[in-house]
Amino acid sequence: MLTRAFTLLFLTLIAVPAFAQSTPTLTIYTHPSFAADWGPGPAVKDAFEKTCDCQVRYVVLSSGGDILQRLRLEGKSTQADLVLGLDTGTMENSRQTGLLGHHETDLSALDLPINWQDPVFVPYDWGYFAFVYDTEQLPNPPESLDALIAAPDDLKIIIQDPRTSTPGLGLLLWMRHVYGDQASAMWQQLKDKILTTTKSWSDGYYSLFMSGEAPLILSYSTSPAYHMAVDNTDRYQAVAFEEGHYLQVEVAALVQSSDHKELARDFLEFMLTPDFQRHIPLKNVMYPATDLGDELPEVFSHLIQPSEARYFDPKTVTDNRRQWLNEWLDAMTR
Repeated sequence: MLTRAFTLLFLTLIAVPAFAQSTPTLTIYTHPSFAADWGPGPAVKDAFEKTCDCQVRYVVLSSGGDILQRLRLEGKSTQADLVLGLDTGTMENSRQTGLLGHHETDLSALDLPINWQDPVFVPYDWGYFAFVYDTEQLPNPPESLDALIAAPDDLKIIIQDPRTSTPGLGLLLWMRHVYGDQASAMWQQLKDKILTTTKSWSDGYYSLFMSGEAPLILSYSTSPAYHMAVDNTDRYQAVAFEEGHYLQVEVAALVQSSDHKELARDFLEFMLTPDFQRHIPLKNVMYPATDLGDELPEVFSHLIQPSEARYFDPKTVTDNRRQWLNEWLDAMTR
């Protein structure tokens, strides 16, 4: 009898870790604004884990560019099953690594300003780059890029570095899309109005703009939604520029070497459901990638509606990025 008891105890002890190991972990490389407590990541993790016999683990890297760099360094030995936080400015470079696989996701639910049929990248949100202004400091902001460039030099703006910041790269592409080969000359005219160029969006927005250091900052057309819904103020608004606004689409992709491809594809499909998308508007402060209908927060009806979606094909960005960055650096240092 005693022998049988010891046998049962032994079998129980070895069964517990075996069971624990049978629950797969889906590892997602992402950036801080998604995985933070105030971001959509925690709610998305809870919602997806209710649909799967799995655990979701976020590996947080500082930006979409760092996600790409980490993936390149690790190659096929990476722990990542998915990457989430790339965008239309970085996705072609990511594709060219050869480390990403086809998603096999039905994209018919997408509701974007552009047609999307990419076999590798699945969008999960989108937005427009815009200048956000403090209505108390600047009641009559410039209403076009032309007007901003021609404004007196005592109007100070905050922008982000296009080498390290997604909005910074967005402004670089926006200027290039509007001015073409004249973009470098336009940067030279604009530079005296730039109070500072920060490494990241958060460095400029929270530390400087919200402290009143400048009345105008490069951000997103959706930024005022957070202030209106969460801070209960309409003090901070985006300016609708006559030339239109540059579009950003944020995406996720399957890592080809993943040991959990089926689970990763399940997550990509889950991204386009209301259980994921409803967390985007006020937690990622972007437009959802699908039509949420009445679930879209009411404050989004008060946002600017750009007259034109400015957009370069991702391959065009990759082919010209280094040259356009060099032109920007040259203009900023003259």
